[in-house]
Amino acid sequence: MVITDFLERNSRLYGQDTALVVVSPSEKRDQAVTWREASLIESATDSPYRREINWRTFDQMANRFANLLLSREVPRGTKVGILMMNCLEYLPIYFGVLKAGCIVVPMNYRYSSDEIKYCLDLADVEILVFGPEFTARMDAIADDIPKVRTMFYVGNNGPIYTENCMKVMGFTSTEAPPISLNEDDYAAIYFSSGTTGFPKAILHKHRALYSSCLTEQNHHGQTKDDVFLCIPPLYHTGAKMHWFGSLMTGGKAVILRGIKPEWILRTVTEEKCTIVWLLVPWVQDILDAIDSGRIKLDDYLLNQWRLMHVGAQPVPPSLIKRWLKVFPHHQYDTNYGLSESIGPGCVHLGVENVDKVGAIGIPGYLWEAKIVKDDGKTEVTEPEEVGELAVKGPGVMDCYYKNPEATEEILKGEWLLTGDMAKKDADGFIYLVDRKKDVIITGGENLYPVQIEDFLRKYDKIKDVAVIGLPHQRLGEIAAAIISVKDGMKCTEEEIVEFCNDLPRYKRPRKIIFADVPRNPTGKIEKPVLRERYRAANLVEQQITS
Repeated sequence: MVITDFLERNSRLYGQDTALVVVSPSEKRDQAVTWREASLIESATDSPYRREINWRTFDQMANRFANLLLSREVPRGTKVGILMMNCLEYLPIYFGVLKAGCIVVPMNYRYSSDEIKYCLDLADVEILVFGPEFTARMDAIADDIPKVRTMFYVGNNGPIYTENCMKVMGFTSTEAPPISLNEDDYAAIYFSSGTTGFPKAILHKHRALYSSCLTEQNHHGQTKDDVFLCIPPLYHTGAKMHWFGSLMTGGKAVILRGIKPEWILRTVTEEKCTIVWLLVPWVQDILDAIDSGRIKLDDYLLNQWRLMHVGAQPVPPSLIKRWLKVFPHHQYDTNYGLSESIGPGCVHLGVENVDKVGAIGIPGYLWEAKIVKDDGKTEVTEPEEVGELAVKGPGVMDCYYKNPEATEEILKGEWLLTGDMAKKDADGFIYLVDRKKDVIITGGENLYPVQIEDFLRKYDKIKDVAVIGLPHQRLGEIAAAIISVKDGMKCTEEEIVEFCNDLPRYKRPRKIIFADVPRNPTGKIEKPVLRERYRAANLVEQQITS
């Protein structure tokens, strides 16, 4: 079975039911109604603020795009790139690529022109679909991407070198294309997050996409009646694979184009969302808005919201304990994964294990996990002993496309080395310690930044924090804490130093920097950016003081 089968089944069984809703809260609303009134409106409106399609239309749009590719004699296995912001057209085009037997290549919307060019070339993309937000970036490279032979534009008045995607789709059939797919066919190339350098192209087969549907639905128990709120970018495996639980059950999904706390809670209210996947910064922002009084929960209807889950980066236990005090009726889950393991779920906490908040959990449904020593093979057997997390399951990537050396480094037989340092407790629950490449070695001691970050987040004035290693002439490296202070508060270095007295001396940050903490669209702290930003200044400072 392949995931396009779920779409065709939903079209057949639930054709008139809502499949996808896109809410753009920055756009003007057509109706002046209160949030409580809006939550009771049953009839959908199609406007710049809110657009929706049902399952039959979704499937027909996918068929149209697939048939468009076939009408252009695009061969099976052709790589088709998607460079679009979250929108109603994204997923139908994604599925259309798959239905044509082609390989879909979602691309990060934050890529610069040079990065777009690099990734198009790396993945051998021949067809590109992009939206109006990327016109200037594409103009800069349009004459310098020889592998790309056709570009479709999703919008009006596109560049002269593009074709209007929706217009040309209108001339193609809504019938399913005559293409047979199986689990061993190649399906998608996703790009690594690039937090350790240039992105790598991650090649997955259909079996990986299908298995992620099974894993997600098993973990979170989606039913036809659940409504999933999707906020993160659809180019990323995390957002899409969590939505796969809705795809599998025929439930409605709401794509929210915005991350303001008010917008999130308003959309949960209006669309009757039952499941919401959040990133750490958004959880923090919602709680801060509630604590400050800017948001009053009585203004919203949230009783139907049953599950909040978090992933994509280490989750501070103190943050989740704080959330559960405000929302005690919520189920909670932490989901761990990486694009090389087709996104979230290879390890997860489980809603029944909320007493273990702080752990990433146990192996997910259909997955195995172990912690290994430096040789990448020998398993760590003692509780609390730190090693590298390795996972095994049907969602492991086929390879890094056109990069056998990198593939060999990360794949050890059927096991995938994650690059994350972890440990197990006596009950077998796995805890992240840090990224292998982020470990700080100071005076011969290993420091794990995530542990220091979790400690610092307990200080009530700190909104966000990142700990990085900076070069030091005597110690090799020192730990530096970049601290973002909560809005309206003041904090001094002396306060932080005093607070850190409860840490062992060698773990205390030796440098405190008050600044914003940059995160990528999936919530991961961009530590290479921070290291680059502060490394040179730190060396100059040492030279002056030496």
